[in-house]
Amino acid sequence: MKVLKAGAAVATAVVLALTATACGGGDKKDGAGDTGASGGTKSDKIAIGIKFDQPGLGLKTPDGKFEGFDVDVATYVAKELGYQPDQIEWKQAVSAERENLISNGDVKFIAATYSINDKRKAKVDFAGPYFLAHQDLLVRADDSSITKVEDLNKKKLCSVTGSTSAQNVKKDLAPEADLQQLPGYSECLTGLENKAVDALTTDDSILAGYAAQEKNKGKFKLVGLKMSNENYGIGLKKGDKELQTKINTALKKMVADGSWDAAVKKNLGPANYKNEPAPQITEGS
Repeated sequence: MKVLKAGAAVATAVVLALTATACGGGDKKDGAGDTGASGGTKSDKIAIGIKFDQPGLGLKTPDGKFEGFDVDVATYVAKELGYQPDQIEWKQAVSAERENLISNGDVKFIAATYSINDKRKAKVDFAGPYFLAHQDLLVRADDSSITKVEDLNKKKLCSVTGSTSAQNVKKDLAPEADLQQLPGYSECLTGLENKAVDALTTDDSILAGYAAQEKNKGKFKLVGLKMSNENYGIGLKKGDKELQTKINTALKKMVADGSWDAAVKKNLGPANYKNEPAPQITEGS
């Protein structure tokens, strides 16, 4: 009897082990590491980094949805890679963490107002660019006193703490500007509306996104200066040439079929934003 009981116990253990293997062995991780550049099956997910706090570009709404131009671009690219919208796992890509998210494999790619420059290219690769922005100024809609950057001298200029945009203005263009640094762009907008500050500076695309919000329509305007060139690219793991090529192909298709232009108008058009044409793809060529 003891022998029979022992045999039964072993058999039961084997069955349990096989059952566990069958249930768990085929599961896919909902991250970037298990999704190939060529896309995936219906059970696969793709992790994509975006901004969560930039209206018109990358915004997580109070009801948990995601919207903006970068979101539309990333969704289009993901579809070309074989993923439907419900297979996308959106991850917040704070500026300072973008390179880490890519190199650690937490995301497959990032579309988050990610300007291409040599310092970043030492750590990650880019596809694109897919958008050309310029540093600009946002002022009150009824303010005609600021038409060029030099007009900021003796005026209060707002930007977020640590912003290179504001420092560039203060250092090189309007040294007598009274620089006000606040925690976020929303605080700067409140100050601008209340006349506590006279102008807000950062990329024109970001400014247009804020100005296009329903609550801000008609309150602000872009001055239309082009103080810098910011080529937004899609960041991806260094050396992944296959993915880079496929994303570039998707971006070209998005421009060709009109989806790119439609996305710009939908997300940034309400601010009367005059965007540049879609830039030529230069990365990976």
